[in-house]
Amino acid sequence: MHQFTLPDLGEGLEEAEIVTWYVNEGDHVVTDQPLVSVETDKAVVEIPAPSNGRIARLFGAKGDIVKVGAPLVEFAEGAEEDTGTIVGELGTGEQPPAAAAASTPPGGEGAQVFPAVRALARKLDVALDLVEATGPGGTITRADVERAAKRMSHRGPAEPLRGLRRAMAQRMTAAHAEIVPATVTDEADINDWRRDEDVTIRLVRAIAAACKAEPALNAWYHSGSGERRLIERIDLGIAVDTGGGLIVPVLRNVAERTVSDLRAGLDRLRADAIARAITPEELRGATITLSNFGMIGGRFANLIIVPPQTAIVGAGRISERVVAHQGQVAVRRTLPLSLTFDHRVVTGGEAARFLVVLKSDLERGTPLRGSSE
Repeated sequence: MHQFTLPDLGEGLEEAEIVTWYVNEGDHVVTDQPLVSVETDKAVVEIPAPSNGRIARLFGAKGDIVKVGAPLVEFAEGAEEDTGTIVGELGTGEQPPAAAAASTPPGGEGAQVFPAVRALARKLDVALDLVEATGPGGTITRADVERAAKRMSHRGPAEPLRGLRRAMAQRMTAAHAEIVPATVTDEADINDWRRDEDVTIRLVRAIAAACKAEPALNAWYHSGSGERRLIERIDLGIAVDTGGGLIVPVLRNVAERTVSDLRAGLDRLRADAIARAITPEELRGATITLSNFGMIGGRFANLIIVPPQTAIVGAGRISERVVAHQGQVAVRRTLPLSLTFDHRVVTGGEAARFLVVLKSDLERGTPLRGSSE
């Protein structure tokens, strides 16, 4: 008997959720035949058989969370020992994050809970850390638990986060713990745009111009080693809202591509993201991110940067506003802009200059109309 364990899935990931088994116990498989698909880091990855053999046992069912190194399949014959196959690659110089700290037992800090009361809380699905202790010496009583259960009875059942939302929660927690964010905002006057202007592509090209002017915002910072890397090529993460959560595919080398090529590439990435058919490689390596949240609503935002990136640009809802224009009061179409940057490695001056170039590029009239600045 030989066990095949969940391999290293790259980028320091420690676990994955089983999506689909392609084999059953008793099946004979051949090398590289798909065994199972798992979801991790907002992507679905197929894991192939390491060698030929007959499957004696499958570990885990659809929806189960499996740790890296935990058994997936037990082979009865013909399979070599798992050699720790690598799926994807870790960035140079990066190490997988340390295992999460063990959770503390339930019950508020200092609260005393008798075993029978703890059992009642489990039965009624009441988290003891949310229960007010009224018993002597800070003891949580049966009445306390029952009172909390009644108070929470109108709420829906607690459900573990799965798939995209679980990956999003992990990423945002890591970002909040590490990044030191600061945000600057402004508005671009886009009244000279055509009414059918491709807003997202204009934003992409303006970000490329701003990155060329201020390279500090098109960079990676690895806090563990204290190293910053300025990146010449601009690979732009584009936040895509899907029914299951947020996906951020990467539009590559945006500064060197034509408008039509950028639009075709963006359409394909968005369609693949919504269909959950996007590959893990197309979710990796962004150097800066764009969130065009104004397509849904909102003007300005304090955005979240995902390490090792150092900046994210947000575009709010386009609206007509009363402004001063050429010394006169006028109604003009404006595009709100938010720039959140990692203040550990990006200065306020660099961020402000980036935003000035971004705004200036957007305020240029459409060349096809013969407009000038």
